[in-house]
Amino acid sequence: MDAQTYTATLADLRALRDEIKKARVALAKLETARDKKITALAGHAKAKAERIAPAAGLSVADIVQIAPELAPGTLAEPAPADEPAAPVPPTVPTTPAPTPEPAPDPAPGAAAPATPRIHSPTTAPPTGAAGQATVAASQQARELPSIPAGPDGDRWFAHTTGLASTHPNFTQQARSTVFLDTDTGVLVHRDQIFHLDMPAPTAAAILEAVFHTLPAGVERIFITGGTPWHFQADRYPFLKDAVAAWLNAPVPGWRTDTGRGKDRMAGHFVHPRNPVGRYQALGGDHHVEIRSAGEWFDTDGATPHIVRDAFVLLWKALRAHWPDAVLMGSPSQTGRDLWTRTIPTRGQYADGYPVLSEELRGLLHATAGQGRTELITPPQVPEQLPALVEYDRTFAYAKHTWKSAVGTPQRITAARFASWNEKEQTKALYGCGHWHIRVTVPQGWNHVGLLPAPAPGDRAWHYPAVPGTTFTTWAGGPEIHTALTNPLMPWRIEILDGILWEDGKPLDDWSKKLKEAWASLAAQAQLHGDPDQRTAAHLASRAVRALLLYGIGSFAQRPRIVTGTTPRTMERDVPADAEIIAFTDEQITWQRPTGFSRDPNAHPEWAAGIWSAARAALLTQRHRDDNTHVGALHTPPGTVVAFRTDALYLTQPHDWPYHGQPGDYLLKGHLTGPLNAPRTEDDLLALRDLGRTAPRNP
Repeated sequence: MDAQTYTATLADLRALRDEIKKARVALAKLETARDKKITALAGHAKAKAERIAPAAGLSVADIVQIAPELAPGTLAEPAPADEPAAPVPPTVPTTPAPTPEPAPDPAPGAAAPATPRIHSPTTAPPTGAAGQATVAASQQARELPSIPAGPDGDRWFAHTTGLASTHPNFTQQARSTVFLDTDTGVLVHRDQIFHLDMPAPTAAAILEAVFHTLPAGVERIFITGGTPWHFQADRYPFLKDAVAAWLNAPVPGWRTDTGRGKDRMAGHFVHPRNPVGRYQALGGDHHVEIRSAGEWFDTDGATPHIVRDAFVLLWKALRAHWPDAVLMGSPSQTGRDLWTRTIPTRGQYADGYPVLSEELRGLLHATAGQGRTELITPPQVPEQLPALVEYDRTFAYAKHTWKSAVGTPQRITAARFASWNEKEQTKALYGCGHWHIRVTVPQGWNHVGLLPAPAPGDRAWHYPAVPGTTFTTWAGGPEIHTALTNPLMPWRIEILDGILWEDGKPLDDWSKKLKEAWASLAAQAQLHGDPDQRTAAHLASRAVRALLLYGIGSFAQRPRIVTGTTPRTMERDVPADAEIIAFTDEQITWQRPTGFSRDPNAHPEWAAGIWSAARAALLTQRHRDDNTHVGALHTPPGTVVAFRTDALYLTQPHDWPYHGQPGDYLLKGHLTGPLNAPRTEDDLLALRDLGRTAPRNP
């Protein structure tokens, strides 16, 4: 760019700045006028917030905030902010507490860890530096919910009447599926390859082209390449808005699918990267969905026929263990369906696994975080890193499914826990439990944080590591055990309350079968003579990982958010508790929370235990065969740069054993420095990608 162009562009930028200012002023005036009209409407004797909300393009809560007199007379005091659903994707997104491993011998010259000790709760506030840290933390962090004292809380410790996970008495029906790359127009159906001509990657164009080519009918379209839902994304402020507009655009001959029978998956699913469009033919019973293959694995440029072969290999590998296995639309649906087919039909749980009370499910939802995601920045790490080394735990969650919570949960109050002897306390913490605790970071601590603490914002967690810091949180047994027996020094833990279950194996058979399918496909990916089939087998092995990962996440049963559309001429039909997220001249798009459904397969206690065990394994994990300990706590202080779910980023490599088994630490990337320490997640991911492709020393 020359000086003249630079000057001209600056002038254009100033003009845009002025236009933005004018637009903001105009918007503010419009919003003020809208609020005045809402206030005027509120003066009408029969005014109702649910009638005014769709007309204003706001939620009922927004209307009540502007005109409090419209609040229903039975409106309860607002509850503490709950955590929204994650993704999974997570969300995700994932129960057993692993058998505790003995702490390794201390390094030469290091002091041996003190004997682990659980302290009785104290109401006396800490003093000095600890007191200051506690005050600072309490001013910033959100407060987690707790179990009510006395009989009110005791009533939570029961199962939901008439709700249990049972072995299905039906066989899933397979759906006719095609695979489409919207960038190239290549469509694969069984062993046939077609080339479609689509003028634009809209849902209408996709459906028209596919059904013109295959008039016999298709029920599922997997997009293997391209991101058609990002079409004209530059017209919208947020990617999710662009996706919603793409899904809700008119499709001649089709309408949004409203579901079949008991199908709770009706309607579109708005997601910025992997949305789901569900459509039903007008005047017919033909249903079709458009989905992203990225829900299952990163296609990484694979052609549609290779992606199709990957799904065929996946189906065959699963059929070796489940004769009635059927691939459903998503890995979470498929994974959980396969699990139900491992529920015993004889023995103690022949009647199924009962579902916890809604109160306990809500508590676990609010207090059991998922994978640890943390970026550690200077001065905790050097400004200039000597290197960035990525270790990724292979098929990590499969390592932690061998033991899970079963039976009716018990409440373990602080007084009851304190009345036990040390052996009983240790056994309880080694079991399947979820504990309300007060934690103090010991003086002299100079490594990473060990336990999650609530941070500002919904569903935000951080890991305090400053000596003397005291905080209150919830944690699983694996993390508490790590805090008490870590190789450096024990942390102070006070039990305030707890939930304790019996130990069982509800996920063990399911997990073993998935691990065997994964191992078989991983071997094909290494040994097959055809490079395309090697790629397909690799993708299929990644799909098995997704089955377990998202299957575990689905047990958490986050409160659902339903998205829907209503014609502008029928705006009275917009649900009263819905939030208007978009509207056009023809229709209104809204979303609303539906809370916890009566899901017979809701088991957040299993997901919480697995997530806790996986976070603990990022800190310390023993390889029995090698008699070696690995993890963040077995690295020098100041060398841990980041945690990302099942990956660890360090400033130096370590000679950790790798046998290709679930839970093993795989050296996945190594970027030699000096490097500027990453300050943001984007910085970290950019360095990670460079490290994965950088040449390594032999």
